[in-house]
Amino acid sequence: MTTVRYMVNDVDEAVAFYRSRLGFGLVEQFGQVFAQMRHDELTLWLAGAESSAGRAMPDGTVPEPGRGWNRFVLETDDLAGWVGRLRDAGATFRNDIVVGPGGSQILLEDPSGNVVELFQPR
Repeated sequence: MTTVRYMVNDVDEAVAFYRSRLGFGLVEQFGQVFAQMRHDELTLWLAGAESSAGRAMPDGTVPEPGRGWNRFVLETDDLAGWVGRLRDAGATFRNDIVVGPGGSQILLEDPSGNVVELFQPR
């Protein structure tokens, strides 16, 4: 099992996105502070600004969502279908589908700007 934590702007909005768009199940939620979701063997922690993960670092830096390129990958055998359904639902992508030697991929943004890679192996 793997756990990933994302800082999010709005926990309710993030829960709705991961549940309705990507098929995650909600394990537990504590208001706008924190939610735990699950997709197969991946556990996703969605942390709001009031969570312990949102506390300032010793140098004053405050964790915030959507700034990096780190991501988890959801594998599919129908990338074009997923992209079409997500675009129809108003999802935001950082790029178009990219084809490489191992397969095809695209970078989807959650409502807070965090990245999810959708990947179809060759």
